[in-house]
Amino acid sequence: MNRLTAEELAKIRDTAESYRADMTAFLRAIVKHPGESADEAAHVAVIKAEMEKVGFDEVRVDPQGNVMGFIGDGPTLIAFDGHIDTVGIGNRNNWNFDPYEGFENDHEIGGRGVSDQLGGTVSAVYAAKIMKDLGLLNGKYRVMVVGTVQEEDCDGLCWEYICKEDTIRPEFVVSSEPTDGGIYRGQRGRMEIRIDVKGVSCHGSAPERGDNAIYKMADILQDVRALNNNGDAESTDIKGLVKMLSPKFNPEWKEARFLGRGTVTASEIFFTSPSRCAVADSCAVSLDRRMTVGETWESCLQEIRDLPAVKKYGDDVKVSMYHYDRPSYTGLVYPIECYFPTWVIPEDHKVCKAAVAAYTDLFGEKRIGDEETIQEREVRPLLDKWTFSTNGVSIMGRNGIPVIGFGPGAEAQAHAPNEITWKNDLVTCAAFYAALPQYYCD
Repeated sequence: MNRLTAEELAKIRDTAESYRADMTAFLRAIVKHPGESADEAAHVAVIKAEMEKVGFDEVRVDPQGNVMGFIGDGPTLIAFDGHIDTVGIGNRNNWNFDPYEGFENDHEIGGRGVSDQLGGTVSAVYAAKIMKDLGLLNGKYRVMVVGTVQEEDCDGLCWEYICKEDTIRPEFVVSSEPTDGGIYRGQRGRMEIRIDVKGVSCHGSAPERGDNAIYKMADILQDVRALNNNGDAESTDIKGLVKMLSPKFNPEWKEARFLGRGTVTASEIFFTSPSRCAVADSCAVSLDRRMTVGETWESCLQEIRDLPAVKKYGDDVKVSMYHYDRPSYTGLVYPIECYFPTWVIPEDHKVCKAAVAAYTDLFGEKRIGDEETIQEREVRPLLDKWTFSTNGVSIMGRNGIPVIGFGPGAEAQAHAPNEITWKNDLVTCAAFYAALPQYYCD
């Protein structure tokens, strides 16, 4: 592994620090514009202009609307991914400041999307400038910084398009989702399941004449809750999802324990009925299913189909997976199943080792952060995983391209009112991104 000298590392850190004000201004310029999923055009325009300003060799927007900047001419393509859509603001009364005007002080930047995860794109753009400034683009690698769309709606859809339609396949990808100062090597997957139950309506004054779909669904939901809550003892009729942490049920139990057990919960419920004084003739629920290593969409669907109450009602029950087909802001529709695979790379993977070496040479062996965050961060392991889902579900989960995570901000800030990030994190990540390719490319 190639390692940089103390002098080279100091130059990277100092140059990143010199762009603190530029990165702050860039982030605030993006945040000024709302940019929810399928409405990211204004974010794309700001990012494209900044990429051109700092000197990328090529900047383009693909048909789906992903904005891409390329710099360098080496044979190894290394990508830095940041999704540039945000969730909405929710109840405006929960915000202490305007979520789009935002704010800044000496240490923090506030606004919708600053942690989740516009700050990561900002750091990556300026990391590419640092590489160019310091002559680090030495013919060994080419860097791609991509601001991806529709992640909040459908994690990874953008990278399915990039890999399969743009036919771009980097050697590895750095996800700039927020990592609280840590390096992340995996996450649980997820999928969106629907259960539909048929019934027969009748007048509510004589319910025995009908077949109440809501009552059937009530039985099924009790089994779904048991699937989530039960243990895995032999005597248990419905063995709980915790079973995947046991070598008895899962040959990949070690990484499953690292990522954490799967979960399932009911997230929505629907019904049809002729009126409020009639028996319901259909009922449906949505299930949010989080998956650990060793679980697949087929196994998760079959697990629901095998529940005693589902079997009891036979052909009156249908278990299926949702699909996503919302047009992007460009109008392009790219349909996909709502299945977002689990992924994890081993600790001894070349990408993982290069990331840890680059970080420790730059900053030491503990997580770093602002005064507000350092105590909580430094007690956590440097090498860790996300609780939530990222574009890694497609990059590595579907396409097998290694992913490593390191990004400014905090996971707990995601989707929360009064969202903030820290200026120090922007600088730290820009320096790390600038150094990492040197450690990877021998």
